[in-house]
Amino acid sequence: MNTCAHRLVAAAGLYLLLLGAGAHADSGSAVVRGFFNGLQTLQADFDQQVVDSNGNLQQSSQGHMWISRPGRFRWDYRTPYRQQILSDGKRLWSYDEDLEQVTVQRVSDVLTSTPAMLLSGERPLEEVFAIEETSSGNNSTQVLLTPKSADSNVTAITLQFDGDTLKGIRAFDTFGNTTTFSFTNLERNRDLDADIFRFEPPAGADVVGDTG
Repeated sequence: MNTCAHRLVAAAGLYLLLLGAGAHADSGSAVVRGFFNGLQTLQADFDQQVVDSNGNLQQSSQGHMWISRPGRFRWDYRTPYRQQILSDGKRLWSYDEDLEQVTVQRVSDVLTSTPAMLLSGERPLEEVFAIEETSSGNNSTQVLLTPKSADSNVTAITLQFDGDTLKGIRAFDTFGNTTTFSFTNLERNRDLDADIFRFEPPAGADVVGDTG
């Protein structure tokens, strides 16, 4: 796979996560309800793996993410390529440092026709997903989310908890790809500087999209 394709795979995997789910929890899962209720901010290191329908690893990426509900998030990819995907609540910015290219879209244009973002706090989870606890034991809980909308690019999402801590998210798409996010050093409801969610295109970068 060439360099540009690797970058697209990484970004597509993240969009599955961001466009995949909502904000509250199913009444049948105390773990999920306990995690999402009262969630204001979240930050963690992440490891992202994208596997195709044949089980071949397409991308392995690492970085750090910050989320501030509702609607603001930032994902900094550090390896294998330096990329940043950021929402300031109004616009979604995607910056590729090596290519010196910025793509910008209105959040409403990107998100209104999809299930609500997983950690954004926009809509209750049960409005857009059927929820089923698939396994529980040894302090570990896995919850299956199935989109209610037939228009979703995501066919299913699983949330993996260790106790009351979110450890991983796995998203399955209509192309047969599986994107897995594993989280470490997760911090909940810590004060985050508002500047984290502000984006200014670097001097000399090519900017494509709606900046008005």
